[in-house]
Amino acid sequence: MAAKTFPALVITETDDKRYLREIKERTLEDLPAGEVLVRVHYSSLNYKDVLSATGNKGVTKQYPHTPGIDAAGVVEESQSPDLKPGDEVIVTSYDLGMNTPGGFGQYIRVPAAWVVKRPEGLSLRESMIYGTAGFTAALSVYRLVGAGVAAGQGKILVSGATGGVGSIAVSILAQEGYQVAAVSGRAETHDYLRKIGAAEILSAEAATDRSGKPLLKTLWAGSVDTVGGPLLATTIRSVQYGGVVTCCGNVASPDLPLTVYPFILRGVTLIGIDSQNCPMPTRIKVWQNLATIWKLPNLEDLATETTLEGLNDQIDQILNRRHQGRTIVKLPE
Repeated sequence: MAAKTFPALVITETDDKRYLREIKERTLEDLPAGEVLVRVHYSSLNYKDVLSATGNKGVTKQYPHTPGIDAAGVVEESQSPDLKPGDEVIVTSYDLGMNTPGGFGQYIRVPAAWVVKRPEGLSLRESMIYGTAGFTAALSVYRLVGAGVAAGQGKILVSGATGGVGSIAVSILAQEGYQVAAVSGRAETHDYLRKIGAAEILSAEAATDRSGKPLLKTLWAGSVDTVGGPLLATTIRSVQYGGVVTCCGNVASPDLPLTVYPFILRGVTLIGIDSQNCPMPTRIKVWQNLATIWKLPNLEDLATETTLEGLNDQIDQILNRRHQGRTIVKLPE
C-alpha cells in the first residue's frame, strides 16, 4: 500500500543559495519521531516563519524544510496518556517550524510536552488568529500586570503596533482600560489602529530620540516593545518612576544604546519576553486568559485568511513591510 501523502509548503535551498517555496506532497514517514500526530486545521504566519522561508540559518539549519511555528488541529495518534485521538489541541513555540516540520503542512508529529489542549471558549481558528504573536502579546500584558502596572497609571506605549504582536497587545490593553499609544510608520494604518483601540498614534521617528541624553521627559507608565534598538532605548529613558517595559523583538535592531540611569534613578524594570520556551503552567494560564477575560470581541478584525497557495504573497507582504494584523492559514480538509 502506498504511503499516505499530504500537502505542505516546502522550502528548498538551491545550489546557488536561493530558497524556493513550493507546495509539495509529503508522507507521514517524512515527519520526525514524536508522541503525538496532529492533523492540522489551521496555522498562522509569523515573522519567524518568514525568516525560515527565506533561508535564515539562525532559525532553520537544514533544508528542505516546512515552516509554521503555529498549529491547531486534532490528535490522530497519541502515545501520551494525557492526549487521545480526537482531542483538539494547540501547538506553538519550542522547535515547531524551526528545525521540526511545522504547521504549513497538513500533519505534524511532536512531543506531548509541546501540546496544549484547546481551552474552552476558543475555537481552533480563533487560536490561530492569536497564534504565537497573540500569545507573545498576551504574555507581555500578563507580565506588565504582574509587575503592578495598572490602568490609570499612565499611557502604555506599543511599538510595531500594526504587526501581529503589536496589534493584539493594543487590543488587549485597550479592552482592559489602558490608554494605549501606538507606534506605526505608515499613515494608512491609522484608521486600523484606532479601530482596535489605540488612543494615540506616533510615528517611529517621533517615538525615537537621538539626542543621546541618558534620561528623557517621562511619558509612559509602561510599554510593550516589539522592535528593539533605538526606539526601545528611547522608551526606557521615557518611562516614569517604577515603570515597566517588556521586550520581545529585535526587528529594528538587537542593540540597546543605553546607560544604567533609567534603572538606578527611576527604578525602571525591563522584562524580556520569551514565548518559545515559556514554562507550561504559565503557557496554559495565558491561553486560558485569551479564551476568557482577554478574548477580543474584534478578533476577526485582526485576521486575514489564506491557504498554503496564498502564503507566498503573504510572506512577500511581510518582507516588504506592507503587512498588518494576523494571517491565518487554513489547511486542506
